[in-house]
Amino acid sequence: MSKNKKSSLSEKLADVVIHGMQEKKGNEIVRLDMREVNGTLSDYFVICHADSNVQVNAIAKSVEEEVYKSFGQDPWHKEGHGNGEWVLLDFVDVVVHIFKTETREHYRIEDLWGDAQISTYQSA
Repeated sequence: MSKNKKSSLSEKLADVVIHGMQEKKGNEIVRLDMREVNGTLSDYFVICHADSNVQVNAIAKSVEEEVYKSFGQDPWHKEGHGNGEWVLLDFVDVVVHIFKTETREHYRIEDLWGDAQISTYQSA
């Protein structure tokens, strides 16, 4: 697969992830473009947060459902389902982080990749 075709697919995947977050009112949705960042394997990180454990898990479920509807793809790996503090969904080219508000403030994951291009999105 050509690099441009892969890049286009991962961008579409990131858009579907963002839509899944917006459907469940994810807060402060950001997409980090990791393609020019050294040492990263994924094209995008998509991050949001929610005020409750229930909402964190609902956003994760929504993202998984939207990606499956659009691509027929389940996450390659997932962590954190159930505790609702920080759910990670790894779709290989796109890695999704859904935090509980305090957990996101604590880890400040966006700051770790300050050289990534960041796009922000509003909830639906």
